[in-house]
Amino acid sequence: MLSTDVWPAPTASGPLDATVLVPGSKSLTNRALPLAALAAEPTTIRGALRSRDADLMIAALRALGTEVEVADGGATLQVTPAPLRGPAEIDCGLAGTVMRFVPALAALADGPVRLDGDDGARVRPMGPVLAGLARLGVRVSSDDGADPRHLPVTVHGVGSVVGGEVEIDASSSSQFVSGLLLAAPRFEAGLTLHHVGEVLPSQPHIDMTIAVLRERGVSVDDVAPGKWRVEPGPISGGEVVVEPDLSNAGPFLAAALAAGGTVRVPHWPTSTTQPGALLPELLGLMGGTADLTDGVLTVTGTGRVQPITVDLGLAGELAPTIAALAALAPGESRLTGIAHLRGHETDRLAALVTEIRRLGGEAEELPDGLVIRGGDLRGAAVETYHDHRMATFAAVVGLAVAGVDIIDVATTSKTLPDFPQMWAEMLGTH
Repeated sequence: MLSTDVWPAPTASGPLDATVLVPGSKSLTNRALPLAALAAEPTTIRGALRSRDADLMIAALRALGTEVEVADGGATLQVTPAPLRGPAEIDCGLAGTVMRFVPALAALADGPVRLDGDDGARVRPMGPVLAGLARLGVRVSSDDGADPRHLPVTVHGVGSVVGGEVEIDASSSSQFVSGLLLAAPRFEAGLTLHHVGEVLPSQPHIDMTIAVLRERGVSVDDVAPGKWRVEPGPISGGEVVVEPDLSNAGPFLAAALAAGGTVRVPHWPTSTTQPGALLPELLGLMGGTADLTDGVLTVTGTGRVQPITVDLGLAGELAPTIAALAALAPGESRLTGIAHLRGHETDRLAALVTEIRRLGGEAEELPDGLVIRGGDLRGAAVETYHDHRMATFAAVVGLAVAGVDIIDVATTSKTLPDFPQMWAEMLGTH
């Protein structure tokens, strides 16, 4: 086992009736922070997510010379930009946004910046963003002298990046695109970026990056598929308000289907670039009903879940939550468009197959997804592989299946530090 820490997942004693306040979006928080570090004036970020990933991004920016003041338990961040500096050491932990976004900022520093992270981070792909920087004239080296494709790496900043035009293959992560686009306004010639791979996963996350850039006054042209042009120019500061993390709302909303009853999430945006916006539709297809009124999303379920066949290419981060419901649903579900999940905190496709089988279900990998034959599950100790979404996957299953123990539930601190307490409060057992 990867950890000896065991959390007995609570089983619902009856239909739910709960309102859950979901903290700010990790994706938006960790885009607002680097943009604030590059801005022409201070930025106040409100509604930020307090989590390990956000803490790692804050520490990275501080190491590069940016002043970040934290208030309101981490929900309010005051960021004062300064010239980026080196030498610096960056701990990426297991945060994809840190390991893929910070290298382009490091290229603007005036000295070498070394990035490393957890053991799991050292096997996550980074080659495309590093190769893109190299093609723009930035020197990047690995500790072992090999072609830099994984942590640890050193970005040898010289205080500026000329910019220009570059091609990358972002088939394994949209973060490679976002990482370059976020820093591009500070490149002397801006950036024209072409994606040359056959697949581009998580398009909503790229749309999110483009939206936050435009909100800060940056000119971005995205009229051609797989091609983006960012003009050089200042990034404005001011005030940024972070939406609730809709993907983190997923397990709580899915609980209404798994246990029956109703779960409400306030402050749900009427328009958003977050992939979690697909949750009402997906949960509806699996037997729930969803209603958005006055900013409150209400999901109601019967405790009986229906199988689903769906392409999750636009929202791969929802796959573990949908897989948990599919494992509870009698019949066959197919989740496709998610081959890129093999390069997340763990190989999520392999992890989901292993744990569904451990729970007594049937599952197998497809080239780009999963087949799950659900129902008739039994209790088991579920591994999380240091992956927060594997922990919440197990918690959803545990609502309907007695005897589910979650190994290392603390991994949820990556994006939801108070998850066990929030889960207990939803169930009324705190």
